[in-house]
Amino acid sequence: MYADYDQPEGGLMTRATARHILVDTRSQCEALKKEIEGGADFADLARQYSSCPSGSQGGDLGEFGPGMMVREFDKVVFSAEISTVQGPVKTEFGYHLLEVTSRRD
Repeated sequence: MYADYDQPEGGLMTRATARHILVDTRSQCEALKKEIEGGADFADLARQYSSCPSGSQGGDLGEFGPGMMVREFDKVVFSAEISTVQGPVKTEFGYHLLEVTSRRD
């Protein structure tokens, strides 16, 4: 975990669920985002294009807390609007489209 994340009183951390699509290039990431904005299904595109093993589950990453993902990913997941596709987000793994599906404290 990253040492600079503080837990709220009671020791409970914010939790989120999200899904993502991971590709190698910014241009492919941007093209997929345009498809989603045009009505394409996020999960279908994740299954077809994502290089992450989560692609087979439509990009679903399950529930996680701060510090469990790479920093660039965390910054988006714990600040972005729910159900709004974010990205491209560049990490050491490539370019991501992210959608926060829920978040709770």
